[in-house]
Amino acid sequence: MKSLVLTTINGIESIIEWTGKLAAWLILIMVLVICYDVAMRYLFSHGSIALQELEWHLFALIFLLGSAYTLKYDEHVRVDIIYQSRYLSDTHRALINIFGTLFFLLPFCVLILITSWPFVENAFYYNEGSPDPGGLPYRYLLKGSVVVAFTLLILQGLANFLKNSLFLCNKMESK
Repeated sequence: MKSLVLTTINGIESIIEWTGKLAAWLILIMVLVICYDVAMRYLFSHGSIALQELEWHLFALIFLLGSAYTLKYDEHVRVDIIYQSRYLSDTHRALINIFGTLFFLLPFCVLILITSWPFVENAFYYNEGSPDPGGLPYRYLLKGSVVVAFTLLILQGLANFLKNSLFLCNKMESK
């Protein structure tokens, strides 16, 4: 049973690792696009709506794809007053993580998926693009990334839940 849980955790985290690396490369691409856009606008007085939209599309993808990666490395925002207290044991931290995952993270992600699905489906159905002249087509792909991102966040939440549960089981076995 433990080997199945560990295999599941490793499988999920390898997917999350890959998306985190993709987000890192998107940062480099975004910086290059911004530099090119700024140079074109200020040096040659030639702006592009498509480039400006590409900048915020890339930023959105970086944020969305990086969220699960950030959770994997426990670098997300949390109320550290209690969690980082030196009086809390690793067992208590594991219990806090399990509670937070089950009662906050997973319900929130499911709520976002349920409420965003019709929005994303509608964008795909109508082949939604930019409403601005000269803007980017295929905006539905960006909207679809919301579903992908929150699915990845659910997967990483499940991996964290399994890791913390495994930690607690190992603690109880060692007693």
